[in-house]
Amino acid sequence: MPTLIGSVQRALRLLEAVGSHREGAPAKQLAREAGLPLPTAYHLLRTLTHEGYLRREGGVFVLGAAAQRLAVGGLQQKRRTMILDSLAHFRDAVGAPVYFAVYRDGEIEVVGVSDTPANPACEEWADFRETGHAHAIGQCLLGQLDEEARRDYFDRHPVQPVTPYTVSDMHALEQRIGGFGRMEPVTERQEYLLGTVCAAIPITAGDTAATMAISLPLHLEGRLPYAVDRLRSEVGALLSSLSFSISI
Repeated sequence: MPTLIGSVQRALRLLEAVGSHREGAPAKQLAREAGLPLPTAYHLLRTLTHEGYLRREGGVFVLGAAAQRLAVGGLQQKRRTMILDSLAHFRDAVGAPVYFAVYRDGEIEVVGVSDTPANPACEEWADFRETGHAHAIGQCLLGQLDEEARRDYFDRHPVQPVTPYTVSDMHALEQRIGGFGRMEPVTERQEYLLGTVCAAIPITAGDTAATMAISLPLHLEGRLPYAVDRLRSEVGALLSSLSFSISI
C-alpha cells in the first residue's frame, strides 16, 4: 500500500507540473519540477499518456482528455458545494426547507434542497418535472416563460389533478400564471401535497428561469409570509454563488 500511494503521489506531481505549462513541457523538465528521477518520470508519463491523462505532442507532454474531465468534474463539485452551502444558510435563516430549481432544456429541474430532520423537505411523491402546474416551484418557473415555451411544457405534461386542491382547468391555470407579478412570490396550498403549503420566489439567473422555494406544514401556514419575506431579504447577498448552478 505505501508503494501504491507513493506512485499516485508522484503521478499527481507530474500532472501538476504538466498543468503549469500551457504549451506543454518535455520529460526532463517535468521530472526536475516534480522532483523525480528521470526513469521514474518516463515510466509514469507513459502510463498517464496510455490512460489518456496526458498527450505527447512534438516532444512535449500536455494534459489529455481524461485530465480535463477531472478538472470539469472538480469544478462542478465545487459549484454544487457552494449551492448547498448557500441553501443551508437560507434554510437556517428562514427556519424551513429551501429548494433551488431551474427550467432547463424544457424541463423543471430541482438543483438542490436543504432541510433538517426537524423540518423535512416536501416528499416528491409525484414527479416534480411532470407536475409543474401543481407546485409553487413549477408555477413560478412557468410564469417566467413566454407563452410558446409554456405551451410546449403543457403539451408534454398535461394539466391533471394531483390533489383535490390542484388547479386542473387549463384556462384557469393560464389566467393564474399570467397574473403573477414579475418578481412577486408564488404560493400554493395543498395543490401538490396534502398538509403542505409552499411558496416560491423568482430568481434572476441570466436568461434561465430560476426560483427558490420553501415549504411548511399546513398548521404552520401563518409563518409563510414571514418566511418568504426573510428569504427574499437574504437572497441578494448570496445570489452570485447560486448562479453557478445554471452550468451544472
